[in-house]
Amino acid sequence: MNTLSGRGDTHITRRQVLRGAMLGLALPAAAGLLGACGQRGDPDPLGLDRLAPPPDDSGRTLSLLTIEPHANAAKQLAHDFKIATGVQVNWTAIPYDQVQNKALGDVQSGAGRYDVFDYWYTTIGALVRQSALEDLTDFIQQNPQIHSSDFISSIYDPYTLHDGRRYGLPFDGDTHVLFMNEQLLAASRVAPPKTWDQYAEAVKKITADGRSRGPYYGAALLGQQAPIIIGSSYANRLAGFGGHFLTPEGKPALNDQAAVDAAAAMQEVAPAALPTPFKVAFDAALKAFLQGQVAMMEFWTDLGVFADHGALGVPTRIKGRWNVASLPVGGANLKPVAALNAGFAMGVSRASRNKDLAKRFVAFATGAPINRELITTPGTGIDPTRKSTLNAPAAPGRTPSAPPNYLQTNSGYHFPETSQAG
Repeated sequence: MNTLSGRGDTHITRRQVLRGAMLGLALPAAAGLLGACGQRGDPDPLGLDRLAPPPDDSGRTLSLLTIEPHANAAKQLAHDFKIATGVQVNWTAIPYDQVQNKALGDVQSGAGRYDVFDYWYTTIGALVRQSALEDLTDFIQQNPQIHSSDFISSIYDPYTLHDGRRYGLPFDGDTHVLFMNEQLLAASRVAPPKTWDQYAEAVKKITADGRSRGPYYGAALLGQQAPIIIGSSYANRLAGFGGHFLTPEGKPALNDQAAVDAAAAMQEVAPAALPTPFKVAFDAALKAFLQGQVAMMEFWTDLGVFADHGALGVPTRIKGRWNVASLPVGGANLKPVAALNAGFAMGVSRASRNKDLAKRFVAFATGAPINRELITTPGTGIDPTRKSTLNAPAAPGRTPSAPPNYLQTNSGYHFPETSQAG
């Protein structure tokens, strides 16, 4: 059924909503669109019937290269874009550490199999330098309905800007917070840790208790040997100790005490964490936490949705028994700081044979109505990218991906650009 809601004489279909998203509604309407359609009063409260229909692109196709954790999001996007425009979106999901090489190979070989890339933001420099991404600067400036000022400021530039030009739009606003199983903390009489030292002690105690009661573990340490995984765990501690990857001049900064302390903090908890940290990535950590095997885990903000609804075919055993806090701090640093862990944007392939349509898809996929839909849909793996969706209340019956108090997104602390994704 395509009807989102209908009361009295008001009847707004999903097609109308998505056509509105395609054309770009005024921001206040867009922010509340998917959760507030169909109120009593004006039979056309959002002016959707007064919008000109989008171009009829029925029969056309687009191809999207995305990452495996975004497979459900890609499926939803393809469904929504088909309703809005008639365009068939064929998507391919691959491991997140393979997207850069796959994208470069597709462009450099001339194959042009993909029109749109879902890329990790740290690879933007390599993708641009090797002519894989289309310059979207003029397209963004000429289309005010994109509402670029609505993107969370600390992610907009890192995700999309290279040498003063924009090559994409933010799609998944990734950052980590500390999720906790309240029952396991209470069983060991452990308070939520505020420092990395307290965190290490809590992990050890809970794991020791868990040997006889479980087994269960004090933490899941994401340590798979891929930059996007182990790099995120390290960045959390580096930021917490007040360190940086680079100096303001762009030179390496991993030569101070904060860098050493961050590595030591990881090493200290590894023996008491979910076995075996070097093999633990997104899937293993998520399943263990949902099954109640793990007391604490640094994870992306959409874990709140998973904790209430389950994920990856795993039912949740912790609904109503979890909580969340800012990441701990360490050393002389007293202010919690969030690193931009992972983080993905949508860009148009230079080899695309449908560039105009691909640009419209990127704008659609990263718009406020779609971002709000995806962050409240279980299993999409999408986090807020826009101020309006970060601050908007969840639709009835939905768990928000990240209420404002979950995040410290004003820090602007982000990974340096890399020339290699893996």
